[in-house]
Order: sequence, then structure tokens, then C-alpha cells
Amino acid sequence: MTAVLVTRRLPEPALAPLAGYELRLPSGENGFTAAELLDAAPGVEAILCVLSDQITAAVIAAAPRLRVVGNIAVGYDNIDVAAAEAAGVVVVNTPGILDEATADLAFMLILAAARGCGDAERDLRAGGWTGWSLNGYLGRDVHGATLGLVGYGRIARAVARRASGFDMTVLHHTRTDTGMPGYVPDLDELLTRADIISVHVPYTAATHHLIGARELALLGPEAVLVNTARGAVVDEAALAAALHENRLFGAGLDVYANEPSVHPGLLSAPRTVLLPHIGSATARTRMRMARVAAEGVAAVLANRAHDATRVTAVDPPAGSRRESPAKLTDDQEPREAR
Repeated sequence: MTAVLVTRRLPEPALAPLAGYELRLPSGENGFTAAELLDAAPGVEAILCVLSDQITAAVIAAAPRLRVVGNIAVGYDNIDVAAAEAAGVVVVNTPGILDEATADLAFMLILAAARGCGDAERDLRAGGWTGWSLNGYLGRDVHGATLGLVGYGRIARAVARRASGFDMTVLHHTRTDTGMPGYVPDLDELLTRADIISVHVPYTAATHHLIGARELALLGPEAVLVNTARGAVVDEAALAAALHENRLFGAGLDVYANEPSVHPGLLSAPRTVLLPHIGSATARTRMRMARVAAEGVAAVLANRAHDATRVTAVDPPAGSRRESPAKLTDDQEPREAR
């Protein structure tokens, strides 16, 4: 019987597309360790995983019968896609499922960071709030502000729709001209014009620390930065320094470079809202993500990969055969998997 390695225990409706296959599940709720994943790989023809599972070249090599990896995420930087391609393994993900949930959270972070909600709540809970004050907890206006979107894929466009309800001026930057209103060809120009920046690019070698110390300086002391893409797109040390030194008004983050670790400078930074990577964390969205990934795996195993409309074979990263970094303009969940 065809064996499918499922790295997390999932609700039964999500696994329904894999009925009839031998499902190899972890014994506990926390999934496999890296060593256990490597030990479990031999003999399986499919792996259904989440973004915190590292499907490395070693894992792929340990599974000579492997045909497909299904990632319960839109992003796929947890998978060695080049190694998968070299081994003839199809990688499928879950595009379009989590756009609205993640956009909701991104806009929530925009509001919370701009209004200083993190510090205000912490003071209240700690007993530091002594009563209403005319000059207490002064934030920045979101209504009527200029929003700059770095990347303009599905999630970014969903955030833009929400911004329209706040009468915001919405600008966006990608490496290729979108031909759409609000396009700014130069990232530096976007950073200098925007009151609030929201990051929506996939993580690649080209986007590593795309927002660093120099870019943060362009934003200025009144600006707000929100990141729901991938942590390493932003230089966390530089961001923490800018916040501590009052060179940036505030930040809202849902992703981090070394999850689940968070840079200590961010943990102590003022006017910062920190969330534990929950962009897609609604019950309905997560169920749909798991179900779609399972459907993609089932389609490939049944030799229906090209007929399954919900199966998306992802491209290898920069440096592999189909290198096209200039075209990476989509959110990709941004490898956000949310």
C-alpha cells in the first residue's frame, strides 16, 4: 500500500482525500523531530507537512520512492525545492486559501502598531495606567495615511482593499511594473513617501534583509513597519535598534527570522506588537489549507497532477534551473505559510 508520511495530526476531514493510503503519523501532537523525520522518510511516496518541518535534501534522499511533498502553507522555504526537482519530486502548496485571513491580521497589526496598542495594553495589565490623560498613549492616524506595500501579490492586494475603507493612499512596489495605480518603481521612494509600510514578499536570497538599517532610516521617526511575510526579510537587529532609539514610531510583527526564537531586542522594544505567527490562524482557514494540501498530494499520487486545479507546483529558488528572482512579486504567504 502507498505510504504517506503526515507530519502532524490533522482533523479527519482534512485527511479524507488520502483515504485508502497508509498514513504514517507521529505519536504525539508536536510532530516529528528532525531526526525522527529523517528516520520516517524511507519507504514513503508522499509527505504532507507544515512550514515548521524542514524537508531537506537529506530527507528527500532518504525517501527514494518519494513522489510528492504537500506543504500546508503558501510559502515553501522550508523545503529544498531544488533537491526535490532533481529527484523528480513534485512540491504542492496551498495558494489562495489564506489570503483574507492573513490580510485581516496584517491590517490589525497596522492599526495596533500605529495606535501604540501594545504598550497601552501592557501598562494596563501591569497596573501602570493611572487614568485618562490628554497626552497619554498618543499614536499615529491610520485614516487618511499613506500605506506602502512592499510586494503586491494576493495578500498585499487584500490589505489594499481594507485600506480603502480608511481612505488611505495606497502605494506599492515590486521589482517589475504591475501597471496598476499606485505603483512605485523605486523601493527607496516608497519608503520615503509612506507613513506605514507593510511587507508582503517571499523570502529568497534577493529579499534577505530587504528592509535593513538604511531602509529603516528612510522611513523616519514617525513611520510604522508591519511584517507578515517572513522574518528574515527585515533585519531584526536594525529594527530593534531603530525602535529603541526612537528612529521609528512602531512595528507590528507576526514573523521572525529564527522562529520560535524572537530577537531579544524586539522583545523589549517600545511601541511594538508581537504575535506568534498566526496570520492564517482561523479554524476555517487552517482546515481548508490542510484539506487542499492533502488533495494536492492525492492528485499527484493518482497521476492527476495536471488535472487538479488546486495543485500548484512551485518553482525552485534562485540558483536552480528555473531561476527567475525578478518575477517574485507575489506575497507567497509569503513563504508565510501562515
